[in-house]
Amino acid sequence: MRDFFQRNVSCPHCGHHTELAIDGSQGDQDYYEDCTACCNSMHIKVTRNELKDKIEVSVDADDEQIF
Repeated sequence: MRDFFQRNVSCPHCGHHTELAIDGSQGDQDYYEDCTACCNSMHIKVTRNELKDKIEVSVDADDEQIF
């Protein structure tokens, strides 16, 4: 499994495509990165799936509210 790679993602706010550098050697990660076009926060979640020997990346907006 490659631990460091580039991933193309689209902003959940404006749809702008941007390239993220993902470091999978650090295990599961949960962080925020600003979109280069609209400057809104993107919630990035990196999960290492040991069974499938893959690194999964999910991107969502930070506007989901939990009550």
